[in-house]
Amino acid sequence: MPSPIPYFPKSRLSPPDLVMLPLSDSELEMYKVFRGHGTLNLLKRKRRQPEDLDDEPPSKKLAGDVGVVVDHYNSRPDVGVVQRLESPIIGLKNFNNWVKSVLISRFAHPVLVGSSTTGHKSGSTGRGGAGARGRGAHTASGKVLDMGCGKGGDMTKWSKARIKEYFGVDIAAVSVEQARSRWEGMNSSFDAKFAALDCYTEPLSKAFAPASLSQPFDVVSMQFCMHYAFETVQKARCMLDNVSKHLRRGGVFIGTIPNADFLLEQLDALPPDAEELSFGNSVYKITFEKRHPRPMFGHKYWFFLQDAVENVPEYIVHWENFVQMAAEYKLYPIYKEEFHRVYEEHQDHPEFRPLMVRMKVVDAEGGSAMDEDQWEAANIYIAFAFEKR
Repeated sequence: MPSPIPYFPKSRLSPPDLVMLPLSDSELEMYKVFRGHGTLNLLKRKRRQPEDLDDEPPSKKLAGDVGVVVDHYNSRPDVGVVQRLESPIIGLKNFNNWVKSVLISRFAHPVLVGSSTTGHKSGSTGRGGAGARGRGAHTASGKVLDMGCGKGGDMTKWSKARIKEYFGVDIAAVSVEQARSRWEGMNSSFDAKFAALDCYTEPLSKAFAPASLSQPFDVVSMQFCMHYAFETVQKARCMLDNVSKHLRRGGVFIGTIPNADFLLEQLDALPPDAEELSFGNSVYKITFEKRHPRPMFGHKYWFFLQDAVENVPEYIVHWENFVQMAAEYKLYPIYKEEFHRVYEEHQDHPEFRPLMVRMKVVDAEGGSAMDEDQWEAANIYIAFAFEKR
């Protein structure tokens, strides 16, 4: 089904079909099971043992839908910059990163500047001062919790925000190790702690020592992962408790989640006699198991995204229900936009327009690296920000 969302990047340089050819049926089948050539070496890598509460607990085998998700993300290799540029959806990945950068700049930066968590000056003292050269004598400030940190792909964004402390937590233990290794190789100016923890069933205090959590976070970030918590009401509440309990008053909770309205509209548009409740294009595919019932929690579908997500179970997040629950944890929405609206709102912004060019979302003339199929896949998502009051 064609995307209902118009896509008009300025000064397009070539027809969309010249940007990227759709995958053939055989290629689609290959990517459903492809894990990358570095996976076997990665899985054989010996994990370090935790030394104290601030290290992740030993890995454990997880069953059911959670096990499928964890196995998927643990098995994906942490590719380098060169391999990443070869991704057939690099335009989509760059765009998603740009949206996250907009969220961080608009909503995280102001509270980080006003944080009481301060430390050394970037470029002077502290771990990895060499990585902070050229930033001037700015005091590092702010404490960030990255729930669902994955392989640490957002740490560069937080480094540019000149934070003082970063806590990365994810259920996938191998991904956490890769995030730790990435931080160790960054020569970053911020301190970091990592833990493998299921934040939807266990409290943060299980992974971090009390002293580490005594100073509250200024920002909690959950990027492309919060929807997994909506398998059950218990998991959603545990997640919100972990967000709010350690977030200071005036702090912000930012994230990105699938757009339930878009997904359900596409499901309703399928013919009544459709044998498979699926929709998508050459880049993504979503398959529901049933049309009805549509529960508030545990409304499952299967998601495939080329070169990113193998067919894994995900859950609908009904926005109004989410807002009502969040209010019980003193979290109130201050921003919610579909990705295409984020683009429309910021495409001519004096800060975010040049950032789009630097992040290769568009070139200097406005030509886009995405074709229409990638654009439709991007608009599965919405960006949000909440404030704790």
